[in-house]
Amino acid sequence: MNRTEFHKLFKTLGPVVLPVIHVLDSDRTCKNVEVLLEAGAQGCFLINHDFEPEKFLPIIRDTRKAFPSLWMAVNFLAVTGEHAFPVLGQLQADGCQVDAYWADDACIDEDGANAEAKRIAAARDISGWDGLYFGGTAFKKQREVDPSRYGDAAREACPFMDVITTSGVATGQEADLGKIETFRAAIGDRPMALASGISPENACAYADVDCFMVATGINEPGNFYDIDPVRLADLMAITRSLSKGRPT
Repeated sequence: MNRTEFHKLFKTLGPVVLPVIHVLDSDRTCKNVEVLLEAGAQGCFLINHDFEPEKFLPIIRDTRKAFPSLWMAVNFLAVTGEHAFPVLGQLQADGCQVDAYWADDACIDEDGANAEAKRIAAARDISGWDGLYFGGTAFKKQREVDPSRYGDAAREACPFMDVITTSGVATGQEADLGKIETFRAAIGDRPMALASGISPENACAYADVDCFMVATGINEPGNFYDIDPVRLADLMAITRSLSKGRPT
């Protein structure tokens, strides 16, 4: 997938906004989905910060049932694609489509061996699941990558995922702009997602990122779980402004 294909999928030239909902239960998740749809966000990620994946699965099913046409993706916290893809394949076989999977750790080796990444790719092929893969590369709270090797890590990631995904050093922390520039130079025309630190206040600085995966920057103050509709509306307005002048 290249950048043009990615933006056509979401029908926007500017950065795609995919709010990340830290789920607690089905009702609260659906209320947050209603907020993001009202604001015009292109879809969302659901993530299980507070409990195991087994408790998460009914919430995924309930959300899909409530919003059949929603672009809905998930992150099973701390679970690589090797273990996630079979689950996603079964959900798809059961009629519950998950449109993308985000793994915090895509197990990319900047030295090029990539044995774990290859096992993940094999698991994806066997699963039959046909969604997009957002793979965490030089990602927060994972194995530290020396900044001098960011470009190598980003290049190595390209064959293994649809959207190269990186972050700042921690949840809510802005990514270093030099890191983003290095990733962009290394991956060329591949789509890049940023999964920490985006807010209405700094979004313009990350105009060359294709996808904003955002939670704390648009949530209600002091609230880990609920989207602030005003802050999300502000972010959507900024991303629409960033689309102006981009080639179609």
